Amino acid sequence: MDKYFKVTTRTIVATGLGAAIFMLLFMYVKVPSPVPETSFQTAYGVSAFFGTLFGPIAGGLIAFIGHALSDAVQYGSPWWSWVIASGVAGFIFGFAYKNTGVEEGEFKKKDIIKFNTIQIIGNLIAWLVVAPVLDIVIYAEPINLVFTQGAIAALMNSISAGVIGTFFLIAYASTRTKKGSISKN
Repeated sequence: MDKYFKVTTRTIVATGLGAAIFMLLFMYVKVPSPVPETSFQTAYGVSAFFGTLFGPIAGGLIAFIGHALSDAVQYGSPWWSWVIASGVAGFIFGFAYKNTGVEEGEFKKKDIIKFNTIQIIGNLIAWLVVAPVLDIVIYAEPINLVFTQGAIAALMNSISAGVIGTFFLIAYASTRTKKGSISKN
């Protein structure tokens, strides 16, 4: 379990960079949905990518900080229920860390399935449980609205993380030296 929670200088730098990218994507690269206050967010593909490379701490902080800063800049204050849900999703994405061969230059079908299973679980927990429950508890939002928003967010963020995250991980794996590909002569 320690492998998931090791924080290095590399992790800290990746967290800062990832949070900045997440914030910018969250603000400017999104597609609105017909459900109020929900959008297809490309940022979740990036947080899934970073979470897979750097673990749950980085994944959670990237999404939490990036979402909080985006809300603060755009609206004057964060909508904490969704900021926390973003952090939970990013944290869960990080459990793909060390469960794929991406660092060894391998991101094959079984790795893609593992990654997408983890990110879908993360999105379902974050958007069908955490965000709606916190919306009700913190903001007294209407139950039917928050669960509709959560279902749409879960679907769209799973697609974003699945497509964008998978693409980035395949591209990244192709830049890594495959284990055993270099030998002594």
